[in-house]
Amino acid sequence: MKQDRRTWLSKIAAAVGLVGISPYFLRRWMMPKPEKRIHKIIDPKDRHWVGNGFYVSTMFSVHSEDYRYLSPFIMLDHAAPRYFAPTEEKHGVGEHPHRGFETVTFAIKGEIDHRDSGGGGGTIGTGGVQWMTAGEGVVHEEFHSRRFAESGGEFEMVQLWVNLPQRYKMTKPRYQSINRDQFPHLSHQGQEIKLIAGTFADKQGPALTHSPITMFEIFGKKPGKLELDFTENSNTIFIQIAGEASIGEKSIKQGQAVLFQRTGARVTVNIEIGSHILVLNGEPIDEPIVAYGPFVMNTREEIVRAFQDFQAGQMGQLVHEQERKET
Repeated sequence: MKQDRRTWLSKIAAAVGLVGISPYFLRRWMMPKPEKRIHKIIDPKDRHWVGNGFYVSTMFSVHSEDYRYLSPFIMLDHAAPRYFAPTEEKHGVGEHPHRGFETVTFAIKGEIDHRDSGGGGGTIGTGGVQWMTAGEGVVHEEFHSRRFAESGGEFEMVQLWVNLPQRYKMTKPRYQSINRDQFPHLSHQGQEIKLIAGTFADKQGPALTHSPITMFEIFGKKPGKLELDFTENSNTIFIQIAGEASIGEKSIKQGQAVLFQRTGARVTVNIEIGSHILVLNGEPIDEPIVAYGPFVMNTREEIVRAFQDFQAGQMGQLVHEQERKET
């Protein structure tokens, strides 16, 4: 029987031009990838206001979950759909500092304006993403765009914090504004994939990262099974933005987050029509982490220094509209 199996494998090897490769390595090549197991399913938490424009539920953070299953991701806020009446007031959060990580804002519905002291700024609309590298330190603000505020409507967003490796903690700030039509939209196993960062099916997402990260959204177009492959020992997180899905016998409801174990390299998810999933995958940054307020560093001393630098004005400041008119 073993001889017959070796012969069978050798015939396959010859057919695909792999003559000379041993049946052992061919057998490993043909084996299905091991499935990632679910570490935890997180229910939505109570909502709270960030400023006066973002009514969010913190899905996960380093303060509530085991960082071994989050890294390089630090925190994620989801502002579920909420109607805002037309207004001339500014809705959002005013200027505040960051150092040592990156903020990634997803406009699910509505428009968001951004300005920072590093010179970055712009407006993203529905389907857009803005990726700000705070690095050595910036002051920034985020508001509903003036156009959206004046017209009103349903608003939904996600903000993700991404850690920076120690060697990039004090890198120069960078701002990326990426509109919906700049992302590759792929059809994969009957579902739509919007690729934000990393590679998927030989396509490259437009967002630049400081560590290996793959990030994409799944839009369910029909009921069916979707197989997703990831790097072994990477961290993977699913955010169920809308609709429902299931993994094995576990149902995933709208608003839930799924953390996976590091081991394994494949996730098989059953998609329903209308399902919208944000997929985060990254190489863990296995370094000390200290997160306090708006700063994420490696030591407590670096956090203290960040507060001192901010108070001394070393992270810059925003020029306000009245000041711009006077200059």
